[in-house]
Amino acid sequence: TFAPQSVGSLRLNSVKAVSQPAAVPTLRVRGGMAAAAAPFKISMTAAATTKSAFPDSAESTKRLTPATASEMLDQVDVFIFDCDGVIWKGDSIIAGVPEILEKLRKAGKKIFFVTNNSTKSRAGYKSKFDSLGLDVQAEEIFSSSFAAAAYLEQIKFKETGKKVYILGERGIQEELDIIGVPWIGGEADATKTIELKSGYALPHDSDVGAVIVGFDRFINYYKIQYAQLCINENPGCKFIATNLDAVTHLTDAQEWAGNGAMTGAIKGCTGQEPVVVGKPSPLMIDYLADKFNMQKNRICMVGDRLDTDIIFGNANGAISCLVFSGVTTEDKYMSADNKIKANYYVNSIADFFD
Repeated sequence: TFAPQSVGSLRLNSVKAVSQPAAVPTLRVRGGMAAAAAPFKISMTAAATTKSAFPDSAESTKRLTPATASEMLDQVDVFIFDCDGVIWKGDSIIAGVPEILEKLRKAGKKIFFVTNNSTKSRAGYKSKFDSLGLDVQAEEIFSSSFAAAAYLEQIKFKETGKKVYILGERGIQEELDIIGVPWIGGEADATKTIELKSGYALPHDSDVGAVIVGFDRFINYYKIQYAQLCINENPGCKFIATNLDAVTHLTDAQEWAGNGAMTGAIKGCTGQEPVVVGKPSPLMIDYLADKFNMQKNRICMVGDRLDTDIIFGNANGAISCLVFSGVTTEDKYMSADNKIKANYYVNSIADFFD
């Protein structure tokens, strides 16, 4: 049975030891407290901080042919698909995807979608799948905005009584509302500017205990300055990144600068490295394996990025499959410079079945 999409708590069972501050009165989230619903429990390791026991690269790599595709399907119970560059590009679905997803379901395979794009919440992504004519349940969708909220639950951030400053878009806001964590920034800061004049200092909220940096099409100097003030001047303030993707697919015509650019700006002015909660962090695959009682070696991660999707699969003990329908070309994959190999590679998931 799948958990409900809107949840009041993402309680975690096993977490690394963190100091627990005294309880403080609950703060209201922007727009009011989110409606509570039945909690569910997950057990995850700390995000992106522990070296994996598995290598980043597969020992061997095979092109998917009718024979090797059959071999792969026999080894896999669960498929985890990246979205951008695998299921769609921009607002255009990739040819053959609906038919392949239907065939996989009919073959008894479980399907999940894990994306590093934090601009939408799980509910927001459900709307996008619907708009593309794909019958996908909200419980099958996991975004890095969800992962950021889950990480805050893991470290018991709400108990500190602190706020989050969001450098990002609506997806992070909605996921924090669901778990009742107060936040500032986000969309409200999209048009803010700074008037530089003698003696001026930008005021910032000393109660901010974490800065979450997600993809932000409206990033500006105000947001960068506010984020660095919180991280540099608020004792113990956490720096959390939804992902470090260099580029992303905003349209199907070209690649666009990704959250690596936003995160890089904050790294540059703070000198700090972020906790990364999206791929290739183990957080989301650990959640799925625990929640749905899956064997990781029976999971196949399908993606278009070597440094996130394929490492995400390889380093977490899953099977990996690279598609050339996104950012990675076959020439790049086969070049002597590339040190990251997937178990399988194929032009598109449309080639999973002959």
